[in-house]
Amino acid sequence: MAHSHDQHVVSDGGAAHRKVIWKTFWILLILTALEFLIAFTMQHGTLRITIFVLMTLVKAFYIVGEFMHLKHETKSLMWSITIPTVLLIWFVVALIMEGAAIFQELTIFKFWN
Repeated sequence: MAHSHDQHVVSDGGAAHRKVIWKTFWILLILTALEFLIAFTMQHGTLRITIFVLMTLVKAFYIVGEFMHLKHETKSLMWSITIPTVLLIWFVVALIMEGAAIFQELTIFKFWN
């Protein structure tokens, strides 16, 4: 019974693994090329920053899924990692936005006095 695992050894020489690695390479290359295209063609602004943040998050989740094998785990483990990460990112963005709003209110208050 202990030798039953040895009979299922893939004899393709790792071709399936190389195919997955090359697929990951091309996807990340295309996303990076799109980031460079956006960086050099779009004007600086909120839309460009939002696109960069979203593409960076997509790349990060793809890398975690592929190289840390998260996509092969159970759905509950994936959600237990994804939901706190998304909430943490939302929390940081909310703090930055509130900080900017408070700073604007303080500068307006100083201007009127």
